[in-house]
Amino acid sequence: MKERYLEVTFRKGRPLAAYLYLPRRSGAKSVRTEKAGRGIVVDFGVGGEVIGLEITAPGAVTVKEINDVLERFGQEKLAAEELSPVAA
Repeated sequence: MKERYLEVTFRKGRPLAAYLYLPRRSGAKSVRTEKAGRGIVVDFGVGGEVIGLEITAPGAVTVKEINDVLERFGQEKLAAEELSPVAA
């Protein structure tokens, strides 16, 4: 997968969880996770590369908090509109 994308799971019309898929090799799987702040879990691939962010509390996590995590792992920051489905 060459581009990142956000997948949001809704329940009764409200966001329950979200996952930010980051660019990765085809078939890459998570082999390790690490809590990275309030409502954010980082998934790592076999080689230690960051492959995605689990957003376990989408209503409580801010774009700044997500961007702080992305920046810490050398990933491009999100624009606010990229997280807008979570605010729906």
